[in-house]
Amino acid sequence: MLIMNLPKDELQKIYGQISPFEFKDKLIRLAQENNDDILDAGRGNPNWTASTPREAFFTFGQFAIKETQRTWCKDDLAGMPEKKGIAKRFQEFLENSPQTSAIKLLTNILKYGTEEMNFNSDEYIFELTDGIIGDNYPVPDKMLIHIEKIVHNYLMKELCQNKEFESNFEVFAVEGGTAAMCYIFDSLVVNNLLKSGDTIALMTPIFTPYLEIPHLPNYKFNVINIKANEIDENGNPTWQYTKEELNKLKNKNIKVLFVVNPNNPASVALSRDCKDNLISVVKEHNPELMIVTDDVYCTFVDNFHSLVSELPYNTLGVYSYSKYFGVTGWRLGTIFLNEKNIFNDLIKKLSPDMKNELNERYKHLCQNPTEISFMDRLVADSRQVALNHTAGLSTPQQVQMAFFSLFALIDKENTYKQLTKDICKSRKNLLFNGLELEYEKSRHDAAYYTELNILDIALMKYGNTFAEHIKENYSTFDLLYDLAKYHGVILLNGDGFASSKWSIRVSLANLKDEAYPKIGIAIKNLIDNLYNTYLNL
Repeated sequence: MLIMNLPKDELQKIYGQISPFEFKDKLIRLAQENNDDILDAGRGNPNWTASTPREAFFTFGQFAIKETQRTWCKDDLAGMPEKKGIAKRFQEFLENSPQTSAIKLLTNILKYGTEEMNFNSDEYIFELTDGIIGDNYPVPDKMLIHIEKIVHNYLMKELCQNKEFESNFEVFAVEGGTAAMCYIFDSLVVNNLLKSGDTIALMTPIFTPYLEIPHLPNYKFNVINIKANEIDENGNPTWQYTKEELNKLKNKNIKVLFVVNPNNPASVALSRDCKDNLISVVKEHNPELMIVTDDVYCTFVDNFHSLVSELPYNTLGVYSYSKYFGVTGWRLGTIFLNEKNIFNDLIKKLSPDMKNELNERYKHLCQNPTEISFMDRLVADSRQVALNHTAGLSTPQQVQMAFFSLFALIDKENTYKQLTKDICKSRKNLLFNGLELEYEKSRHDAAYYTELNILDIALMKYGNTFAEHIKENYSTFDLLYDLAKYHGVILLNGDGFASSKWSIRVSLANLKDEAYPKIGIAIKNLIDNLYNTYLNL
């Protein structure tokens, strides 16, 4: 609930006490009371949408409706799709439709499934048709059979560069990356892989909920932060992790490592050297470390390799479609895990008493619950086990997920991907132009967000004495407050992501291009005004 007309001292009392996303709402109200135009670069919802796979989805829906009416049609009532001959009827539908971008994509979707994946055409098209109609429970509950294989291929392309593995990955479709986080934390605890008071590690900075969830009363984990404290030869942060920081993971008391890669708020991916050092620590010193990597921003980095591809035995992956395709409202996310994994093996090593307790939990799922994999436990736990038979992401959501995946798989030239990357990098350049600073490009930079350090900017513009003056007389809160009240600019505080207390996060995804030089100018003018005040002291 928004609090009306909070004075500055009251706002300052709650600053740092609540999530930066909740505090942002207070700044928005402040900005609205004092400005006609608001530039809210606080939240990362992109302002683009992938239109062709959506158009294909709704066009395919028209075919699916005709299939239901074909079997039974009485006024507003229709029947259910019929499998026999459905691929031939779909082919006829395609041939008799105007050749729009959606029809072209649907033609390629049919071709990809039958020619590249060797699907039985009737089985394939029936799954999509029945799925988009949504007239049956998801079966299997983890994910529909053909759609899981399609999404698997997409994940392997984008996160693993089509690397070959000795064993397969399983994919569980979930209600966005947020649901994935909730399910993973819960299943780790109920399966005794994590207990209250256990030690976990976070590679910081990191998405705020990863900082907040471990301290909830039902978890109360001991948290060790692995800090991205590396700097380059000019003293600028690289957002990479030094060997000294990564060596903290040699501590075998650390049960799970949580990673957001590329990170948040800087949106910089792990470098090759950093990953090699991490891999060395895990393999040589902590081989039973469980890793959870959230790679939602991966498509904005060239030739991205997830930790899933580097440490498949140790790593459980999370990926959301929300940012790349502009689908935060669709709630499309995945959890994926190699069939040979540390999670299964650690469950096998549990004490007899713990195994018996878990057998009681899962005994109604099968006759030998000890053999249930961690992935299948995740699925069951997502519905309190007893409702496992109705688990699973809604089938229309799964079909839309499949269409997004197929759209990317068919796009061999990565035309759409390059377009989204160009948007983000162009906006970052515009922001820095407004700041009158040089934008230093990095091949690890997703440029979905950028993190600005106020003290560093003050130092570059006006020297160390002025930077020290800001440090002694102001706070980041003062700057965020003034940006909102006097400029209508909404940004997030970086320390809410376990970054520097002098940093601010700018989303480069959610506003029009012309907003970013304005934001840069607003920040520059704010610092310039502080400097002029300093000179007049």
